Amino acid sequence: MNLPPLVQSFVLHFGEMGSRWGINRTVGQIYALLYVSPTPLCAEDIVDAVGVSRSNVSMSLRELQAWNLVLLKHKPGDRRDFFTTPDDVWQILRTLAEERKKREVDPTLSVLREILMQQPASEEERYAQARMTEMHGLIEQLTNWYDDVRQLETERLATLLALGAKVTRLLEAKDRVVSLGRRRPSPNPTGER
Repeated sequence: MNLPPLVQSFVLHFGEMGSRWGINRTVGQIYALLYVSPTPLCAEDIVDAVGVSRSNVSMSLRELQAWNLVLLKHKPGDRRDFFTTPDDVWQILRTLAEERKKREVDPTLSVLREILMQQPASEEERYAQARMTEMHGLIEQLTNWYDDVRQLETERLATLLALGAKVTRLLEAKDRVVSLGRRRPSPNPTGER
């Protein structure tokens, strides 16, 4: 690789992590390179920086475009395509979450719905269907939560993430307030006016 040591370390690590996330190592490296590059890069720049073939770079860029993770840019007087990533890291996170949901969660929910609509033919299938119903319910609840969270403004989302385990204390306080409200006798137990 023809990169400064700090950038090279990041790019190499992202390639290793990419293979663990289910993407090609080169795709991860190219994304990392584009993310830390101060200017958009063309395919030739990427080939020189990462040291992979032009065809590998082209395929990797197509995959990143399919994931909506890179932006295509043009420079006046230059016919080549240049690529960069969104500047807003929160937008990148939202895009990743949405793309993974479309590719992984939505198809799973569809299959579960189809299976749960079928009439079980045996006790074993009834048991399996009951377990799948639990899984479907959890995935649907997470999907609904995700839909709510993705609509949050970035500032609110950052605040929510910063709260971490403090959310548990907030929920416990809410439970105490609600239970106190239930214990109070109504001011007029007979309901008369």
